[in-house]
Amino acid sequence: MVDLRAVLLIVGGVLLLPVAAGLAPGGPSSWMGEASAAEFETGVLTLVTPRGRFPFRIELATNEDQRRQGLQFRRSLAADAGMLFDFGETAPVSMWMLNTPISLDMVFFDAAGRVTQVVEDTTPLSTDIIASVGPVRGVLEVAAGTARRLGVHKGARILHPLFGDR
Repeated sequence: MVDLRAVLLIVGGVLLLPVAAGLAPGGPSSWMGEASAAEFETGVLTLVTPRGRFPFRIELATNEDQRRQGLQFRRSLAADAGMLFDFGETAPVSMWMLNTPISLDMVFFDAAGRVTQVVEDTTPLSTDIIASVGPVRGVLEVAAGTARRLGVHKGARILHPLFGDR
């Protein structure tokens, strides 16, 4: 009988090859397959849609290590929680779901906190690239189904001190 743990390690190794080769988002300095527990500052933001104003407890991913780790290995995410990825500048970005066993909605936003794109129901554990359709400041990741439930579409607004909101 095949040891399932050995098979999973081999599969995991193959999936991590693009990262080790520097082909993953983040380029040559990308994570080399070793989990490092980045610590995240927490805060609150408000999503404003035609359906109302919705507060979220968030973790902030503002440096390379934090953005690289993201929500990997999380088994659940509360309906009013998320992670705000701030890239510090406006540019095209790419995300993926490597080591993320839960489905997410990815809300891409510009430097003013305006939603530019929403990708719903991402595929858990996928290495498929999820790219912005243009330059963005960052991404808000929330539990899958949240965008639909709250009516988050292009033009919605994220209120947070990152955008000068108090």
